[in-house]
Amino acid sequence: MEFRTLGRTGVKVSPLCLGTMMFGAWGTPDHDESIRIIHRALDAGINFVDTADVYSSGESEEIVGKALAQTKREKIVLATKVHGAMGHDPNAQGNSRRWILSACEKSLRRLGTDYIDLYQIHRPSPDTDIDETLGALTDLVRSGKIRYFGSSTFPAGDIVEAQWVAERRGRERFVTEQPPYSMLVRGIEADVLPRCQQFNMGVLSWSPLAGGWLSGAFGQGKDNTSRRSAMVPAHYDMTLPGNVEKLSAVTALHELAEGAGLSMIELALGFVLEHPAVTSPIIGPRTMEHLESQLPALEVRLSGDVLDRIDEIVPPGTNLNAADVGWVPAAIADSSLRRRPR
Repeated sequence: MEFRTLGRTGVKVSPLCLGTMMFGAWGTPDHDESIRIIHRALDAGINFVDTADVYSSGESEEIVGKALAQTKREKIVLATKVHGAMGHDPNAQGNSRRWILSACEKSLRRLGTDYIDLYQIHRPSPDTDIDETLGALTDLVRSGKIRYFGSSTFPAGDIVEAQWVAERRGRERFVTEQPPYSMLVRGIEADVLPRCQQFNMGVLSWSPLAGGWLSGAFGQGKDNTSRRSAMVPAHYDMTLPGNVEKLSAVTALHELAEGAGLSMIELALGFVLEHPAVTSPIIGPRTMEHLESQLPALEVRLSGDVLDRIDEIVPPGTNLNAADVGWVPAAIADSSLRRRPR
């Protein structure tokens, strides 16, 4: 396997990163089966594993910890995240120093390790000064509890601001970004990915299969639904114009994949792997069958003609459904911020 360098860190990671969101109550509740899937991925050459404290309320981290206890921890590049609410305490969430330092200790215990390779801020927090966040993360690096830190689903402007503040205040910098990216969600090509290249940040992109839309389960004559439909209906509701556009694009992409002798999954992962800014797309198998269907993408290299046809089906920089971007700034989500007080 040809490993890739994670941004400017010098750390070598596999071209696919194993995401573990589906291990635990959110997906596969059987810990032993989840551990078998993790070990199969490691045996296939994957050395990059991503989780988050919020996944199944910490259960995913516990499963990952059990799996790593049965292998050589030093060979794994372990990433987790902080930000999401962990209970009802209003301070057990977000990007404050108070919560980051506490959450890191809890993640270390669940993971059964004394250090985290990559600690990521799961989402922006407009009510927290970015210097507060960077200061806490810098202290964790200097204490040896984390090796590096990164951001996830940050807009391009926030990425630039964080780099500027780190330089101005003498903080450690975000070395990675984890954005949503797939053939159906391409908005980051316009700004986020160029900024990551500008600052030499590694990119571990999430949802390369677009929440199952590019798994082969969607298309003309199929059910076109997901087990996650109830949790995130905006991603799957076929009364929404954006999802109708997605279905049309998926139908055309199916034809392209068949013509190229590829599975839909291989086309989808091959597309993300091809972008020069992307280090490793994150795959998120729930079953062993899912994992086995995704591993062949490690051998895929899409031709220029195939990539050109993808651009024709979904133009570069396009998000077919705005709900798929993962995070909406308060200035858009809250109408009161766009209106003068009365």
